[in-house]
Amino acid sequence: MCVFLGYNFDPLYFCNTIVFDVENDLKNRIFFMVTTKKILLDTGYQFSLKREDLLFPDISGNKFRKLKYQLEKIKKSPVTTILTFGGAYSNHIAAVATAGKKYNLKTIGVIRGEELATKYLENPTLTYAEKQGMDLVFVSREAYKNKESQAYIESLKATYGAFHLIPEGGTNALAIKGCAEILQPEDANYDYICVPVGTGGTLAGIVTSLLPHQKAIGFSALKGTFQKEIVSSYTSNTNFEILDDYCFGGYAKIDETLVRFINTFKETHGVQLDPVYTGKMLYGIQDLMRKEYFRKNSSILAIHTGGLQGITGMNQRLQRRKLPIII
Repeated sequence: MCVFLGYNFDPLYFCNTIVFDVENDLKNRIFFMVTTKKILLDTGYQFSLKREDLLFPDISGNKFRKLKYQLEKIKKSPVTTILTFGGAYSNHIAAVATAGKKYNLKTIGVIRGEELATKYLENPTLTYAEKQGMDLVFVSREAYKNKESQAYIESLKATYGAFHLIPEGGTNALAIKGCAEILQPEDANYDYICVPVGTGGTLAGIVTSLLPHQKAIGFSALKGTFQKEIVSSYTSNTNFEILDDYCFGGYAKIDETLVRFINTFKETHGVQLDPVYTGKMLYGIQDLMRKEYFRKNSSILAIHTGGLQGITGMNQRLQRRKLPIII
């Protein structure tokens, strides 16, 4: 076990030293420790899982990809404050808070749900974000709906001063640019690229970098496939599909079946899955394999987008419902 920047790294996953310097990293001189793990699923398909969750501690997976070029732009600006939006258990809020601390930037998180103001200390994501130095601003759900309103943004600037706005989930043109780097030349032989979908930014980045023979399958964490419009606004490529059959009822919803699947997958393959995104995607992939959705003998690459920080909060909710927890 080695220690780097205060984090313990398991040598099973981190075999070399990661060079992480703010300036050099933002010039693409970081050595990413992303591995691709081949997993035998006894289905007749070649299946691999790309471990983007190992990209960097606490800004892992697609969150680092989304923030990379936005941070590069911000570091060149005299304005050193970031304001963003998120829910109570948001991976994005946790990632922005961590980035702010590491890059010496002030961060403000506008959180949906004013009732959380008096009980956020019970929430592991929000307490973590605050410990990283993020100022938490709790607003009503009605006010939160205005997060894309220019008038509302201007009112926030009047209150908090100048800031760089990063949208909820982090998706914008610079985020797409970062997520387009997920696929590398060594991924060229895969037929299908599977990725969890929230706001659609990660999928959009993937789609922009697909080869002609490849198809991207997005597994929506929410009911509906509204993200198609978002993806199409960033790329003219049409070789993708979004499925919402495996959202388990909606965003952040989970049941005992998914908990058992996540725990069994970890026990069998040694990989921790999150319950909001990657767990649902992997459950869906295996079901589609059984239904022969994929072409026979095709190769499938799934992207593990991280999000493991949300497990603690999810387990709290599972315990309140007297359901099994994620181990």
